Amino acid sequence: MNSLSTSASSNSSVSSSTSWFSGIVRGRLDKSSSLKMAGSSSSGGGLASNNEGPIKGKNQFRGVLFKYGPKSIQGQFGCPGLHFSTLVVAFKTGDYKQQVIFIGGLTDGFLATDYLEPLAVALDNEKWSLVQLLMSSSYSGYGTSSLEQDAMEIDQLISYLINKENSEGVVLLGHSTGCQDIVHYMRTNAACSRAVRAAILQAPVSDREYRATLPETAAMIDLATSMIKEGLGSDLMPKEADPSPITAYRYNSLCAYMGDDDMFSSDLNEHQLRMRLGHMSSTPCQVIFSMDDEYVPEYVDKKALVERFCRAMGGAEKVEIEYGNHSLSNRVQEAVQAIIDFVKREGPKGWDDPWS
Repeated sequence: MNSLSTSASSNSSVSSSTSWFSGIVRGRLDKSSSLKMAGSSSSGGGLASNNEGPIKGKNQFRGVLFKYGPKSIQGQFGCPGLHFSTLVVAFKTGDYKQQVIFIGGLTDGFLATDYLEPLAVALDNEKWSLVQLLMSSSYSGYGTSSLEQDAMEIDQLISYLINKENSEGVVLLGHSTGCQDIVHYMRTNAACSRAVRAAILQAPVSDREYRATLPETAAMIDLATSMIKEGLGSDLMPKEADPSPITAYRYNSLCAYMGDDDMFSSDLNEHQLRMRLGHMSSTPCQVIFSMDDEYVPEYVDKKALVERFCRAMGGAEKVEIEYGNHSLSNRVQEAVQAIIDFVKREGPKGWDDPWS
């Protein structure tokens, strides 16, 4: 089921009122006839046509590295007086009109999980590209960023794929805190979110519940709360709070009850889960849950929890990986098979304009 096509039609009046997005729509519609005449617009070329494939060797990807956003983002979510420069770039394997965008979790960057190599090969076989992005929150930057900033950069990437790559639609694949990014981005209803045909949440876990097992967390939450009340939310917390520089706002978001990042905690009631996840019901979703995830406390009933997530999202597809760890490094093939089966079933198929 692709409910986004229906949603796009019903919201056509909204898109026409947004000037820059209207330009994208006109550009897409102008190209549609020539793409249809081409026979198979998603056949791709480039790397795949040279029969080289997306993988050269262990941890060696063939592809294109490109900038998708502004050259730098200076201090927008840092503490006052702190200026940092971040280049938002992405790496794409394959040269196809349909893309799976991988969004990593805290401290992640390129090559974040072991399943990305075989996934790139499997996607290439199905005429899909794999896109890995670096955001201003990648690696140690998460502490001075936010879900809002991540969502803006995801939207910039999708806009780039639409305008520069003639994308026919994307599937978002989130790992760990990347799942929060996807949920938050789809809530923004940003213009380019209409190109998101499906979403995969791999290891959606609670940062709050995990951090509650650490001895310093309770005192640091109190400190972050006080700093926010004093208007110091963008100031940095003490070094004891986190291995990376982290603002009071982001610490509270990750660690406090009902913080902005608190979407997957087992103690949230049904109403709270629906408030946080319910909007995902308009997007085909798959939840891949590792049954031995080391970041889920032992007291949590994982089977019951993933069932509650899927129900809150209006009936998302549930995939339980027995004995799987957080990154599924011990269940790589199962992860790839689940992702590929879902993408083939729920992703865009050939020319399927999201704005028609």
